Amino acid sequence: QVHLVESGGGSVQAGGSLRLSCAASTHRTSDLCMTWFRQGPNKEREWVAFVESDGNTRYSALVSGRFTASKDNTALRLSLQMNKLKIEDTAVYYCAARYGYCFWNPNQYDSWGQGTQVTVSS
Repeated sequence: QVHLVESGGGSVQAGGSLRLSCAASTHRTSDLCMTWFRQGPNKEREWVAFVESDGNTRYSALVSGRFTASKDNTALRLSLQMNKLKIEDTAVYYCAARYGYCFWNPNQYDSWGQGTQVTVSS
């Protein structure tokens, strides 16, 4: 398993920006997929974006064009730059990790951070 710690959540007005960060600790640093999920009020956990070990990055259609995920393989840090935030982006954002390919299904992940709250207001 991978130990994950998120940071950077907060409150912002619609149209604003926030940057999330996730620090990973593990003895095995290669072949690591890191992914962002989120869970809004009364909603199921949903996939946001992932970065595979080779740098391949994919985004949910809900955030594509507004969010940018990046991974520092040396520091084992995953970031999520969130721009043009909408009220519907309000959620607890989770970092998850697994070895091998990335998946959009949260059930495929066995390592999770504690989550960080993002609140977008009008």
